[in-house]
Amino acid sequence: PVSLIGSFAAMYMLNFSLNNLSLMALIIATGLVVDDAIVVLENIARHINNGKKPLQAAIDGSREVGFTLLSMNLSLVVVFVSILFMGGLIERLFREFSITLTVAILISLVVSLTLTPMLSARWLRPVAAEKKKPNFIQRFGSRVAAGYQRSLAWTLNYQRWMLLGLLLTIGANVWLFIAVPKTFMPQQDTGQLMGFIRSDDGLSYHTMQPKMEVYRQALLKDKDVQTVAGFIGGGSNAFLIVRLKPIAERKDSAQEIVDRLRGQIPKVAGSRLFLMPEQDLNVGRREGGSTDNEYVLLASELDDLRIWQPKVRDALKALPELTDIDSKEGRGAQQITLEVDRSTAARLGVDMAMVTSLLNNAFSQRQVSTIYESLNQYSVVLEIDPKFVGSPQVLEQIQVIATDGQRIPLSAFTRWESSLQQERVQHDGQFAIESIGFSLAPGVSLEQASQAIETAMAKINLPNEVQGRLGGTAGVFQQSQGAQGLMLLAAIAIVYLVLGVLYESYIHPLTILSTLPSAGVGALLAIQLTGGQFSLISLLGLFLLIGVVKKNAILMIDLALQLQREMKMTAEQAIQQACEQRFRPIMMTTMAAILGAVPLLISSAEGSETRQPLGLAIVGGLLLSQLLTLYSTPAVYLFFDRLSARVRRKKTPVTMEVAHETDR
Repeated sequence: PVSLIGSFAAMYMLNFSLNNLSLMALIIATGLVVDDAIVVLENIARHINNGKKPLQAAIDGSREVGFTLLSMNLSLVVVFVSILFMGGLIERLFREFSITLTVAILISLVVSLTLTPMLSARWLRPVAAEKKKPNFIQRFGSRVAAGYQRSLAWTLNYQRWMLLGLLLTIGANVWLFIAVPKTFMPQQDTGQLMGFIRSDDGLSYHTMQPKMEVYRQALLKDKDVQTVAGFIGGGSNAFLIVRLKPIAERKDSAQEIVDRLRGQIPKVAGSRLFLMPEQDLNVGRREGGSTDNEYVLLASELDDLRIWQPKVRDALKALPELTDIDSKEGRGAQQITLEVDRSTAARLGVDMAMVTSLLNNAFSQRQVSTIYESLNQYSVVLEIDPKFVGSPQVLEQIQVIATDGQRIPLSAFTRWESSLQQERVQHDGQFAIESIGFSLAPGVSLEQASQAIETAMAKINLPNEVQGRLGGTAGVFQQSQGAQGLMLLAAIAIVYLVLGVLYESYIHPLTILSTLPSAGVGALLAIQLTGGQFSLISLLGLFLLIGVVKKNAILMIDLALQLQREMKMTAEQAIQQACEQRFRPIMMTTMAAILGAVPLLISSAEGSETRQPLGLAIVGGLLLSQLLTLYSTPAVYLFFDRLSARVRRKKTPVTMEVAHETDR
């Protein structure tokens, strides 16, 4: 509670809000902040059971593990601090998560070295073994610890095999990272769908309204749809907000409902409906876009775009990985041009101001008055009957009043002609652009779709005058994907530097970091086996594992070095005793971290898909790393101890020879 309350205080001072990411940080913190207290408490309890008084045991126990806790927490904090210096989307997205978790960890470090020893000195008392028989859990724990000691002694006789297994684990990391399907963000089920109606250019509000109503009534017939609200925006587009039934009352996810509705949407002349699940976080999607992903064509000349846009559109439609291909079709919006014969109009006594006023009153929905009541006010809009607006033939029925009061048909001195004109031209910098929207087919990841598009574009062979690139969410995904591996390597390098400074050694940080490959395999394997996709949230889980899984190695190696230094033990004796003595706190801290991530994994509320990849990565990584590192870390420790001994033996004759020459 102290760490969490302190975290809330820091969030308040930094103007952070309680959102998905900050709440994820607090949930993860509940499993991490107890690690330090577990290590201190277990060490103090061991001293008390060995005969020391509680006060002295608290002093000695906390002093022994003080440097260990400092190493564990500083190496964990630097992982999240490094995220703040990565810049771009990663830094903006995970800033609150990183700072919140960092504050909680630092507060837990202070509490575990101050409040925990004080409470232990007052509350812990020695337990007489003859007065209290061990319960089932204690007997089970003792048997597991004894079994671990026997299996560790056996595995240390086959250290080469353990080192070979470590190398295979590193290779498995690389293979799984390449093989696992990738996406940008997890697909959420927020209980709401967004619909976008694309219609022919130039359609009016009155023409769009019945088309939208057809789609709305068709969606309401679905068993999982609760309500549908429609909005007609500017131009020829309309939007639908589809509210689904609560997730407990339906079997299908939002994406499965979208896939089902695609086959049920009626065909309406001159318009098309696109559906997509609403997301809490929309990154890269163009405002008013019909899909999350786009392929953008850029050119300096509009004619080049008009030539190549249909070819690219047809190529994307042929890809089985894509669906809902949306692009601008046709040559533009229908436009009516009214030409006035001014000489004839003047001869008939018709003023041009009268013609302009007539057209304005008939077609522009001009507000002519306002009716005021006690509570409300109403605008009075002048227009002709909407049923006459849809056809230009209405111009032949309109009459204008001449200066002598006679009614003159508008067609007596005007004529109209129809043409197609572009309503708008989109730009990106100095280039004109055309966007082709697309959605992913069922079971296809964003990475697979991007690769398929690149292959198709290579076959088309766009000219130099036309450039193509991914846009929307797909474009942001493509930009972030290439840097993910480098970000992980940079975080590992920073942890190595910090551990190197703390231990004043080049070797011991490598031993500690040898725990990371097994955690990476566990996380990636969990994603692969559950049919998930590697996203930015999964990447955050790997960052978290870099800081968490090395705690086991720090607990073992720090005590082994202390035993070698103070008790003059051999490296093998020291690491075996360290593993035996630190087995209980290692198991307890790992279980606490796993249980802290379980709520993220089993959450089934609306929008929980964002949190589940983080819990899956943590649980999978910790389970496998816990199983492997208890055996691989001692083997790596002994390997580097022998390696450093060989290096020292090679340096010793050289040093003695230099000293002899100096004496002479």
